[in-house]
Amino acid sequence: MMTEQKIGDPIGKAILDYAKTKKPDDIIVTSDICEDDIIPIEVLFRNEDEMPELEIVALNEANGKILDVGAGAGAHTSYLKNLGKDVTAIDISEGAVEFMLSQGLNAKKTNFYNLKNEKYDTILMLMNGIGIAGKLSNLENTLIQAKNLLNKGGRLLCDSSDIKYLYEDEDGSMWVNLNSEYYGNFRFQMKYKKEKGPWFDWLYVDFDSLFTAANNVGLKCRRIYDNEDHFLAEITRID
Repeated sequence: MMTEQKIGDPIGKAILDYAKTKKPDDIIVTSDICEDDIIPIEVLFRNEDEMPELEIVALNEANGKILDVGAGAGAHTSYLKNLGKDVTAIDISEGAVEFMLSQGLNAKKTNFYNLKNEKYDTILMLMNGIGIAGKLSNLENTLIQAKNLLNKGGRLLCDSSDIKYLYEDEDGSMWVNLNSEYYGNFRFQMKYKKEKGPWFDWLYVDFDSLFTAANNVGLKCRRIYDNEDHFLAEITRID
């Protein structure tokens, strides 16, 4: 009889360790396409002064009943709570949710796609949170789920990056893996110390593709902040 393998929670373990010891240890992000990268754990605990302008713009746009998707250590949720706003944080990391609850935040462990019979005025997907779509082919389904959770006139605020530059040669020409559906489709695995998470799909989407997907499902999309290849989009439910 095979025993079920326990899935690790590297993000949650890193958050709980840092909260306890304040010793920074990096989260290693392995990709099937490019070299390993790191997430400095301190980034998840940043305060307002340490947040990029794009995030401050998004947070100040958030109003009404707010859902913070993939909240991590709750930096954005804390910012909004301190402004007196009504915000709920969700994350699939048990450790992340445990920490947020210990900080007095309204947080729950759940998958965005499992939410039903709830309504919000603002949904936040920051730090490329729209990447939970996994692949470009699933982006419309993700936007439909957001639409179902939004009140009329409600908005999804999300940022992403056009990572086309990763495929550009020095002469400006571009190479693309012809076996790939879209150049922004990635697969990642996170590691922290001896803790490993499962491999997962993650999407980096260019604005034109996001605009098209939103339009296809009856949502209005506009870019409200730009920083080179990185942008913040406002996607509004209009019906």
